Amino acid sequence: MTAEKPEPPDLPKTLREPLERQPPDRLDQVSTYADQLAHWKRAEREREVTETRERDSITDDEQTTLEERGISTDPTDYEGVATSGAYITVKETKPGYKYYYWQWREGNSWKNKYIAPVDPKDSTE
Repeated sequence: MTAEKPEPPDLPKTLREPLERQPPDRLDQVSTYADQLAHWKRAEREREVTETRERDSITDDEQTTLEERGISTDPTDYEGVATSGAYITVKETKPGYKYYYWQWREGNSWKNKYIAPVDPKDSTE
């Protein structure tokens, strides 16, 4: 009984066809490299997220100020905010207008959700 050729994943033709022409030992090398590359890319993404969080996250004093203003610093209190990995940052939307936002990584992009103005007198709420 002959094994059937496996169904290819959804890959671009320019990647799939050259792979299909390779001998088994080369495919084993490609497989090993692809696994190692995927592991490295995940670690790089995590490092980037950690560095961004450390650089952009608000200070403990800023968090206390938000809580004193009655503004929740719990991501579960906000619809659509990731419950894991979300942190509060300050964004300047235009010169002189700073706002608190939740920020988190979702797939290959960054997401954010408005919380409140940094300066309460800039509030339009």
